[in-house]
Amino acid sequence: MKAAKKSKVVKIGNREIGYNLPPFVIAEIGINHNGSVEHAKKLIDAASEAGCDAVKFQKRTIDIVYKPEELAKPRPVDQSLISTARLRQKKYGYEILDKKAWARLNKDPEDTTNGDLKRILEFGESEYREIDSYCKEKGILWFASPWDEKSVDFLEKFKPVAYKVASPSNTDKALLRYIKSKKRPIIISVGMSDDRMIEKMVDVLGEEGLIILHCISTYPAKDDELHLANIPRLIKKYPKALIGYSAHEVGAYPPLVAAAIGACVLERHITLDRAMWGSDHAASLEVPGWQRLMSELRVLPKYLGKEVKEILESEKPIAAKLRRKDTLFS
Repeated sequence: MKAAKKSKVVKIGNREIGYNLPPFVIAEIGINHNGSVEHAKKLIDAASEAGCDAVKFQKRTIDIVYKPEELAKPRPVDQSLISTARLRQKKYGYEILDKKAWARLNKDPEDTTNGDLKRILEFGESEYREIDSYCKEKGILWFASPWDEKSVDFLEKFKPVAYKVASPSNTDKALLRYIKSKKRPIIISVGMSDDRMIEKMVDVLGEEGLIILHCISTYPAKDDELHLANIPRLIKKYPKALIGYSAHEVGAYPPLVAAAIGACVLERHITLDRAMWGSDHAASLEVPGWQRLMSELRVLPKYLGKEVKEILESEKPIAAKLRRKDTLFS
């Protein structure tokens, strides 16, 4: 909001985004649905009721994104996720885990791997059709972060209003070019990156109309890691782009600070319970925190006011009462 003199506007769905407008707020569901469409709907409800503009998921083709040895590593998986996966596979009629994996889990439910978890946390087409319909019903936009080209093709079935490049994918030049070829608005997080790398990302994607999110990719990020001072610097450095903030800290205040110093897009993870099983819940904001954040964002323009210093009408009687002398210009 501080960069109010800029007039650049990017449109995502029916929402115009720019420095003269209220921040575009994204509730990052990511994988916090824990493999449950019903839980995803509860998160969509919470985001919609709080007043968010969009929810975001992530989409990965597991066997493309991860190496076989990574997928084979032992990793604990909460049994509730496995139970949900069994029900989903039966309901939606597609293979979440293959027969070999189910045979292993039937023999020993705790003999779980990293690959089991990754696959359980991915939704298929039928599930995204359900999510797409539900978001339309609730009047909230949705899109996703594709981690590979095949996932881009998958998301194209839904005519996404935008693409989000997640920080783990921001150095994949082929993926960046493929996303750009779809000619949709692009939001890119620049976590795990330095200035030289960001310059190359912008060179590949093009600065015009790009939305760049300052981001620190630790979960949760510590206060002294946030470096929000980069936001006005990036606004100055990339005048043809729009600058925002993707938050991974615990509290609700840094996004407010980010908006106050110019960020016109805010992204924050959402969860129903930070204590839930899963890697991203601890760095997420619970529903009461989201409600406070959105409430404060609505009054932020009043806090900022105009870039002019003048005597307010409400100050004049106070000045007349309290000033002993008014000889400054005499």
